[in-house]
Amino acid sequence: MFIDLAEIYVASGKGGDGAVTFRREKYVPKGGPSGGDGGNGGSVIFVTDVNLNTLLDFKYNKKFVAENGAKGQSALKTGRNGKDVVIKVPVGTVVKDAETEEILLDLNEPNMEVVFLKGGRGGHGNAYFATPTNQTPRWAEEGKPGKEMKLILELKLIADVGLVGFPNAGKSTLISVISAAKPKIADYPFTTLEPNLGIVKYDDFKSFVVADIPGIIEGASQGKGLGLQFLRHIERTKLLLFMIDATNENLVEQFQILRKELLTYSEEMSKKPFVLAFTKIDALTEDVLNDIKKIKIDGYDGPIFYLSSVAGIGVKDLIDYLWERLNSLENY
Repeated sequence: MFIDLAEIYVASGKGGDGAVTFRREKYVPKGGPSGGDGGNGGSVIFVTDVNLNTLLDFKYNKKFVAENGAKGQSALKTGRNGKDVVIKVPVGTVVKDAETEEILLDLNEPNMEVVFLKGGRGGHGNAYFATPTNQTPRWAEEGKPGKEMKLILELKLIADVGLVGFPNAGKSTLISVISAAKPKIADYPFTTLEPNLGIVKYDDFKSFVVADIPGIIEGASQGKGLGLQFLRHIERTKLLLFMIDATNENLVEQFQILRKELLTYSEEMSKKPFVLAFTKIDALTEDVLNDIKKIKIDGYDGPIFYLSSVAGIGVKDLIDYLWERLNSLENY
């Protein structure tokens, strides 16, 4: 099961209180203060784990509380520090304040480790406060409280190429052909109910990652269909591949609707480079295909690919172009 949104409660530990004690030794009738400091409270730490690809664990485990620090002891003994609580999340997880939805962390690199809520400091024992003028202080400091928050965890898949298209546009078929991913494929809408990642091997030692985003429909940016649930995953991709079913009579309109939904969801999408492909050309006559090849898309001057993933038509040329385009992008 793929889960990409979760709400959790986190709390760091309270610092231990300092101790108020005095030395009680033979031949030392007026022993001085010997109260030790309290231990520090445990912290809340986020760690990215490359072996995780879903937030499923947080469906059942929603509370993460670090241990409190122990109280100080006599003979100047410091209390034990509280144990940290380590929260492992997939790479690409965004941490937000549940109340304000402010982004607090963007955990977008492997093996990141971030101390999110530091535990409270332990209080000083009475030995700390001894001075020449006050040699027997009878007070100690309380430990500092920890911090608590309600958080929203949001997973955004990190991929090089995101496949965008209406249901049954052939996205799942393409990703199954060019990678080892095995998404569900059928001739009815919304067969893909969760994003699929596929690693496309290019030459001997090169590869890039493709994400099959579940079908977007008109109105997806307002919550219709499945689109709104998965549009967030498109934000991470470096390059978009729009896939339009060539058997549809309104190819230009189909592309314009998809483009509009992305721009409505986020204005940042206007800056994201994209490639266009017409799919299922094996189902067309030669005359119809020739007519389709005459189509021009306003605002797009790049190549249009004509694909049949089942028959293998145009797939290699597309992969070559995607690789070249990805390598031409800044910071790839």
